[in-house]
Parts: sequence; C-alpha cells; structure tokens
Amino acid sequence: MAAPLPLTLACGPYDRFRPLMDGAVRPMGIDLRYLPIPSGPEIFARFYKHHEFDVAEFALTFYAILKSQGEVSFTAIPVFPSRMFRHGFIVVREDAKIREPRDLEGKRVGVPEYRQTAAVWIRGMLQHDHGVKLEKIHWLEGGIDKPRQPDEMDVAPAPPFMVEFIKPGQTLSGMLERGELDAYLGSRLPDCFGRVPGIQRLFPNPREAECDYYLRTGIFPIMHTLVIRNELLAREPWVAKSLYDACEESKTRCLKDLRFTGASRVMIPWLHADLEEARELFGEDIWPYGVARNRVALEAVAGYLVEQGLAPRFVAPEELFHSSASDNYF
Repeated sequence: MAAPLPLTLACGPYDRFRPLMDGAVRPMGIDLRYLPIPSGPEIFARFYKHHEFDVAEFALTFYAILKSQGEVSFTAIPVFPSRMFRHGFIVVREDAKIREPRDLEGKRVGVPEYRQTAAVWIRGMLQHDHGVKLEKIHWLEGGIDKPRQPDEMDVAPAPPFMVEFIKPGQTLSGMLERGELDAYLGSRLPDCFGRVPGIQRLFPNPREAECDYYLRTGIFPIMHTLVIRNELLAREPWVAKSLYDACEESKTRCLKDLRFTGASRVMIPWLHADLEEARELFGEDIWPYGVARNRVALEAVAGYLVEQGLAPRFVAPEELFHSSASDNYF
C-alpha cells in the first residue's frame, strides 16, 4: 500500500475544521498537516506571493477575479471556510446625515480593499436591495486601524468607479473619527466604532436585516474557499475529492458536537436556541458546501464583480471549481 501523500493546508482555526486539525478526520490517502493561521489576509498573501502551502483558504472574490482574467495557478473546491452576513459592517457618522443606504451616494466611504470579498458583497446588497448607485460614491482605500501601503494584490476597478488610496500614515478609522470620511464598510469594524460618539451602524438591527435578506434572496454570503495548487492536481487529481469529503465529514462532526445538549461546547449562553433558529432558517445543513446548494450565491457574487468593475467577464461556478468530484458537489 502506498504511503499517504503529505500535504499542508493553511486555514483559519475554525470549529468546522477542528476534526481535521486534531486528526479525528483524516482525508483518504493524505497525511495532512493543518496550519491554523488566524489571519485570512496572511494566508492569502503567503499562498499567492510565496507559494508556501499545498492547499489554502483563499478569498473567493480575488480568486474569481484572477480566473476572469485568465488562467491561474490554483483551483478551488467548493468548501467554504468563511461565510458571513455583512449588514452590521457598515458604519456611518451621524453628522453625515446618512439615514438610509441611498444617502451614501455622494459621500466619502472607506474600504480596506475595494476588491475585498466582504466589500463586494456589501456593495452588491446596497445596489440590488436598496438601489444605491455605487459609481456616485467616492471610495477611499487603506488600512483600517493601522496604516498600510498599496499592494500587488490590490485591484483597481474599471471606470466609472473612483477609488483613492489614502495618504501614508493615515487609517480609515482615524479618518472616520475626524470626519474625513462619512462612512466605512468592510470585513471588520473600525476601532472608532463603539468608542467615538456619533459613529453608528447604518442598519441598527443587523440580525433582523440579515434574516430578511436571506429569506428574500436565499443567499448566505460566502467569503472564502479552499484552493489547491494546479501542479499538485495535475499529478494527483484525486486529492480534490479526498479533501472535499474530509471537509464535509469534519463539518458534520462539528455540528453534531455543537448540538449536544448535555453541555454547551462554546461560551455562548443561548447557543442551542441560536442553533434551533439557524436550523429553522437554513435547514439541517446550516453551512452548506458544494455548488448546487450555493449556486445562487456564487452566481450573484460573480455578477457583482462585473458590475463593480473588478472582473472583465462573468465567471460561472463550473469554471471556479475542480471537476474531479463532480458527482459529489455539482
């Protein structure tokens, strides 16, 4: 019998991957070394720039942008380590008189990276749910709480979208606090939120807005996917199916543990009530993998990338994901 194939997987320390981390679930034919790295952007940069891992968590929209531009050196499987509703990640200055989404037009709005997956989803929601004309917003890009420099992974949108990188030493949080920005949206809340009076959420009750959004659209926004190096897939195409199946089993075990009612597995006082609410809303599998169960979301975000000037063409889900396990997830 051949020895298991040694592979490194860099991914966040998520509960749904815990059985993979501790070895309770082992991908068939693979000796997996799981590297739990809390920072998604760190994983993306180390994988994209320095080719450090065999398999990695990766930003869905950046991957789709690269695919829309031509061939890319890695291919995804439809496993989604991170997904998150984002209505609660839009904050505004009270004195900017932004009372509803359309009031963002004509304003200066900060975003960590214009191509950031969270930002793409938020802008898509603002445009399609609330009629916001995104081209009428002056977008400012830069570090949230710490300054950052422009990077090779930044993607400038096509006209008519106007994006300006903030000055060296500045932060979006600081600019919002001083009134140099009217609003902010992104994957994390800025430091000034909750600390500076007059900076508040655009949607005061985001959970209510997000439940309504899901019921109307059927979309649970996908942030990240898993990607595998093409050179590895060319030699060992079976790796895609093995990893997909292991991730499904890991997620299933995690959910079973969370639903154990004898004692709460995490420090959430009403965990089981939240799980029951999630089951009622999403069904038995509250965190679905595969293309078929996520087609609406995948096609929506692919359309947003074109509309927001980030991708030259629409990329269908079949282009994004490796086909070796098509019976399992298409």
